[in-house]
Amino acid sequence: MEHNPSTPWLEWSREIQALSQTGLAFAQTHYERVRYHRLLELASEMVASRTCLNPDEILRTFQVQPGYATVKVDVRGAVVREDRILLVRERADGRWAMPGGWADVGEYPSVMIAREIQEESGYEAKPFRVVGVYDANRAGRPMEFFHAYKVIFLCELIGGAAASSDETSEVGFFPFDDLPPLSEHRTNQTHLLEVRRHLDDPTRPAAFD
Repeated sequence: MEHNPSTPWLEWSREIQALSQTGLAFAQTHYERVRYHRLLELASEMVASRTCLNPDEILRTFQVQPGYATVKVDVRGAVVREDRILLVRERADGRWAMPGGWADVGEYPSVMIAREIQEESGYEAKPFRVVGVYDANRAGRPMEFFHAYKVIFLCELIGGAAASSDETSEVGFFPFDDLPPLSEHRTNQTHLLEVRRHLDDPTRPAAFD
């Protein structure tokens, strides 16, 4: 998807989509539903006009999650052993990231991140601190249709062994100053710098925004 950083068309289409999704959730008349659906179509056409995507496909994507529009949550686990950070190689793009993914409904955050780490890396870890909460669209995922927050947990390694998964092809611990190519929308230098700051200062408060 092509994108000119100086043009906020994607932010506009995102906001129009969210407003129309919420409007459809509370619409009480046929007239209201028609008007809000037309806003969804306009948001889809806006994205299609700047990309190679089909507006009908975009519209279907925008309609996947009905109801009140809210942000998605991406969780990542920072596991450090002997000053090396645990990273997994994503099959999706061949690049590396802290283990994690989209949050699932019904799980405690601590259970969720521990499960993600085990599933993607084979290691067992226990979260003990929140490193930061980020606006993922403004710090790593600028081209996503939906607004998302990224929550990074600092975790203690407690067991397990390296094992790949359906989503990851390799697992390894890397020095912070000698990292492999990063999957930037999953893990970037801003996230890793904050992890290092928390390792250096146990009293440091969680970063946000």
